[in-house]
Amino acid sequence: MKIVEDQKVLQRQVDDWRRQGLKIGLVPTMGFFHEGHLALMRKAASCCDKVITSLFVNPMQFGPNEDLDAYPRNFERDRSLAEQESVDVLFCPDTTQMYGENFQTRVMVEKLSKGLCAASRPGHFDGVATVVTKLFLAAKPHVAVFGQKDFQQLAIIRQMVEDLNFDVEIIGHPIVRESDGLAMSSRNKYLNEQERKIAVCLYESICKAKQMFGKMGDLLTSAEVENMVKSHIEQHPECRVDYASVVHKTTLQHVENCNENSMLILAVKVSNKVRLIDNSPLQESI
Repeated sequence: MKIVEDQKVLQRQVDDWRRQGLKIGLVPTMGFFHEGHLALMRKAASCCDKVITSLFVNPMQFGPNEDLDAYPRNFERDRSLAEQESVDVLFCPDTTQMYGENFQTRVMVEKLSKGLCAASRPGHFDGVATVVTKLFLAAKPHVAVFGQKDFQQLAIIRQMVEDLNFDVEIIGHPIVRESDGLAMSSRNKYLNEQERKIAVCLYESICKAKQMFGKMGDLLTSAEVENMVKSHIEQHPECRVDYASVVHKTTLQHVENCNENSMLILAVKVSNKVRLIDNSPLQESI
């Protein structure tokens, strides 16, 4: 596995691969790998000849008072894990390489970047869209794999690819969960033992919502689901629901009544320090 820090070096490598007719997969990450990240790498390897994993903690997607400086990092561990997954290139540019002194350009997906996570993280998705655009231009992938845990992010990237005519296939990988159902996240390490046990209430609320839909189907209102989720989670005084919303799976617009196209998307603050997100279709066949 090659470690590449310079995007021009990366571009020369992928140009050579493309001349050989090789299919290139990209897995964008901010590092501190867990099984969820590794699953994305395996998925890319299963459908591509060469896999590039990027490792860049993107300052543009962190707002004031967010955890940029505290965001977990362990390069040597990440390097070893990526190498075990047969990643061909670990692309790890620094901030100067990605954003020069006179950097002025941002990419914005207007409608999908409103509401949900964007309501409490203004500018976050502009940072995501901008850095992913730069990664696409540096890595020139045929395929890019993203986790479905960040469902709003995935929808924004798909819309951006369509709008800007990127010749990249976007694959969304199902959420990878711990044995008790908690969605894997780099931020889970911030939870102490008691908070970690409590955090399972996100997954519990999702399971309850799917059971409700299984019994009531189209008769179930979004308000009934959202109120149940909020009540179940906030029975734990350590938890505060940022949002719990039933939306259309493609537009992310809130819906009044649940149906086969409905997604439950939620974000929860635990002990006012760790923000966890999760989501699920109400009907598994989506």
